[in-house]
This record gives sequence, C-alpha cells and structure tokens, in this order.
Amino acid sequence: MTDTAKRLGAGGRKERDVVAPEQIRSTYELLAPHIRRTPIVNIVPADFNLHVESLSLKLESLQHAGSFKVRGAFSNLLTRKIPGAGVVAASGGNHGAAVAFAAMKLGVPAKIFVPSVASAAKIQQITEYGAELEITGDRYADALAASEVWVAESGAMPVHAFDQVETLLGQGTVGLEFEEQESRIDTLLVSVGGGGLIAGIAAWYQGKIRVVGVEPEKSPTLTRALEAGHPVDAETGGIAADSLAPRRVGELVFPIVQRFVAETVLVTDDAIREAQRQLWNVVRLVAEPGGAAAFAALISGRYVPRPQERVGVLICGGNTVAVDFGRS
Repeated sequence: MTDTAKRLGAGGRKERDVVAPEQIRSTYELLAPHIRRTPIVNIVPADFNLHVESLSLKLESLQHAGSFKVRGAFSNLLTRKIPGAGVVAASGGNHGAAVAFAAMKLGVPAKIFVPSVASAAKIQQITEYGAELEITGDRYADALAASEVWVAESGAMPVHAFDQVETLLGQGTVGLEFEEQESRIDTLLVSVGGGGLIAGIAAWYQGKIRVVGVEPEKSPTLTRALEAGHPVDAETGGIAADSLAPRRVGELVFPIVQRFVAETVLVTDDAIREAQRQLWNVVRLVAEPGGAAAFAALISGRYVPRPQERVGVLICGGNTVAVDFGRS
C-alpha cells in the first residue's frame, strides 16, 4: 500500500471521496497546459466487420511520451512537494517514460527502474528525456521493489504507476475528455494493468456508462481480484507484459473498480497482435500491445456488443518499434 493509501486509511477517508468527478475536473484544469487533448476518431464499424451502432477510438497513443501515463505523472509532480533528490518511479516502461518526460519539462531529477521485459522503444524514451535508468529483475514487481530501496536510501519522492490518488486523478481526466468529445457512447473498453486508468475513468463516469476492463489471458490481474473479492497475486506474462502485467491491482484501485466497472474480459496474445495489425491496416494507427488490448476484445468477439450499442475504445499507448520506418 502506498503512503497515500495509508494516510487516507488513517484519516477514515474513502477512495471514492477523493477520486471523484469534482477532483478530476480540478486536476484537469491544472494539467491542461502540460498535456495534449488527444483526438477521437469515429470509425465506420463495417471497416472492421463489426456490428455496432457506432465506434469511437480515443487516441491516447498520441499523448506526450506515447501514452495516457503522462497525465498521472504531471498530476503527481504538480501537486506534491518534490524533495531535492527528485522523483523515482518503477515501471514496465510507459509510466517511466511519462515520469521522465514530466520531470524533464519541470526541471526535476528523475530515476526510473524498469524490468528486463521493458521494450527498447520505452527504454530509449526514458534515457532521451534525461532520466537516470536502471534495469532490474524480470517483471514490474522487481522494479518496484528496487525503487522502494532507492526511496529509502535517497529520500526521492516515489511516483506510483497506479496506486496513488494523484495518479488516479490524472488518469481520470481521460474519461472527462472522452465524455466532452463524444457523449453518445454506451460502453467504453479500457485495457487494464495495475488498474489506475480504468479506476480513474470509472470514477469520472460514476456508472453513467458501462466501463469494461480488458486484460490479456496471461495477465488476468483485475479479473482474479474481482473473483477473490480483493487484490490477489496473479500470473504476469504475455505479449503485453511490459504494460499490462503487474502482480496485483492497487489497494486504492480495487474498491473503485468493484463499484463502477461493469465487467472484465480476457483476450489472447494472438488477438492483441491482430488488433495491432487491423488498427494499422485500416486506420494507419500504431498501437503497442497494451494499447491495442481493448480493441482486441471487440474484434475477437470476447466482448459482444448488444444491438445498437455505441462503443468507445481507448487506444492507450503507442510506444513500439513494430513499424519499420527504415523500409519504403
């Protein structure tokens, strides 16, 4: 549990009281000068042989640092007191790149811990943004443990990838933007790793639409938590392991998801690859595996829309080297 979670517990405050639409709106006003208001593309469903009333894609893959994570990063750095030692983050890659980017823009020292599964594209980003990088262990949990040792040694401020109120508020601004840009949706499909993104979005919508989580079959972290009734350890593998495979969902995340998320569905690695391929072939959109997982649920039939359902899909990340620009 993060320090923020402990403080909230000690004070008797509930997550839903501090991660609520009014707090997300205030956070958005603070973040607006530092983030992109990413576009929504309205797709002809027949182009993908999909039977839905409408299909809207929100392209957080076009966000600064290549993913939605920069929202939570700026939320932390703009609202918390940063010590002289700067900030530290553990990440599969995207969160680390986002914290490194925000730190660079605000002139703050940053150290980022990533596991060996982090993609080359994300490692390159982190170093290009000027952060100190350390690669340790095989999975996110290993990087997190190493970062906690560094916090104790250095006094740097930890910026948690998902289990931090400030992070949840930042990610919730995705939902705020989506509703302002496209209010006529019934269901929103969201890829899930540690749960910060889906919890923030669900806290914004408060049940006004169906929010559905999508996870890889080899990393069913939220699905296992919902089955158990509380966060539990789950397996962490698959093609999207660098972004969607923490060992367990956050303690702050879980009660929000339990209250406001309609369901979760699981997708195969092959479905994720096919989603990446179709997004490129039809829309000319580059999505990393974790960024394409939500769309994979739709094209693979793991999520079956109801008649005349209006569906939104969040393309949450585009940090990949899958497209070879060295060839004509």
